[in-house]
Amino acid sequence: MHLLINFCLVLFVVVAALMVLVILMQRPKSEGLGAAFGAGVTENIFGAQTTNVLVKFTTWLTGIFFALTFALSVLYAHQSTASSAFRRELMKNQPSLQTSPAPAAPKSSPASSPGTTAAQTSPAVSPVGTTAPTGSPKP
Repeated sequence: MHLLINFCLVLFVVVAALMVLVILMQRPKSEGLGAAFGAGVTENIFGAQTTNVLVKFTTWLTGIFFALTFALSVLYAHQSTASSAFRRELMKNQPSLQTSPAPAAPKSSPASSPGTTAAQTSPAVSPVGTTAPTGSPKP
């Protein structure tokens, strides 16, 4: 598939370059850009009937250009659907990963664990009648 796409791309670039050259070689009715590039030279090289030959060649190159454009669009569309089908098949075969976070360890409340007191579970809150130990002297 990739080889065919690459071959069509190379052919596409060659046809586009040939179209540019052939269109610039044509003699326009008003002698515009063709005269700047030496439109009279094409008559000397290809003969007096170059207008008909270049118009036919341009027509063929245009047809080939559009056919290659269509073929490349079909090939790229087929490649993207094939890769997505391949991706779907791979995802189907993989084990499903756990997307939710792991459950946290249950927090023990003072009522559920008899060995802990309120002072041990929350050091910032001290029970009534006891003083909390502090590292600084009292004012």
